[in-house]
Amino acid sequence: MGIGFSPKVKQQARYLRHQLRRAGVLLRERRSNLAGLPVLFANSFPKSGTHLLSQILDGFTRLGPAVKSGLPVIAMYDNQTGRLRPVQELMADLRRLQPGDIGYGHLHALPELTQWLSQDGYATFFILRDPRDVVVSHVHYVTELEPDHFHHRYYSQQLTSFDERLRTSILGLPDSPAPFPDIRGRFAPFMGWLDLPQVLCLHYEQLIHARETELRRILRFAQERGFRLQVGEEQAVRLLIDAINPQLSPTFRSGKTGGWREHFSAEHKALFKEVTGDLLIQLGYEQNYDW
Repeated sequence: MGIGFSPKVKQQARYLRHQLRRAGVLLRERRSNLAGLPVLFANSFPKSGTHLLSQILDGFTRLGPAVKSGLPVIAMYDNQTGRLRPVQELMADLRRLQPGDIGYGHLHALPELTQWLSQDGYATFFILRDPRDVVVSHVHYVTELEPDHFHHRYYSQQLTSFDERLRTSILGLPDSPAPFPDIRGRFAPFMGWLDLPQVLCLHYEQLIHARETELRRILRFAQERGFRLQVGEEQAVRLLIDAINPQLSPTFRSGKTGGWREHFSAEHKALFKEVTGDLLIQLGYEQNYDW
């Protein structure tokens, strides 16, 4: 039987590895510190390409002085209890990131967080995805891919069909011990990231279908925010493409876009339109309600 370590011990070990990684980068770069370099931060709406964007940012370790921090995702909710984490906890996590670090999270556009992640010394990226694909991905994630998720038992045992689960992911679970709102309500706290010039907004679909163009946008934004590219842009694009390996993502399924069409019934479409209103139009995924 293996030895079990407490969460506190695991956390301390993670922080130690973080510092060892930083020391390794300093040695490789022959630097005494990484002052002046930006934190590269991947923020996302959950199930919107978090691991894709994280792999791209991790690829920056091949382009110049950057540190794959290895710190856990900074999320609004505790995954195992569903508890909404207070801002003080989130800020404590953010303050652990140091110049040159790469980190990622699922953070609402709260004033304290937008101010922190928009400041000089941060290159913050926000990725979103068609909310119709998000709810389909959410069903698979909670039901099949994350047995420790607070709602896993409800999705896998009390809901008996994919249709029921998809309906629940659209409507939310307002009466659950760990409630979550409908899909529009889940998107609402993230909308503030879309209007910040200090944050680069990305669409998952563009990273799939116009990858090189989007990678150039990412590279140029990182440089504008202080990253020091040590190779030419063409080589940098190739290295970032090489860094992408979907099979290394623990939640990777298909990497498709528009897969919602295979799962949405006429009822699901009507329900989604009723719940979300003009959300798809606001996000640029539709021009009207005729879809």
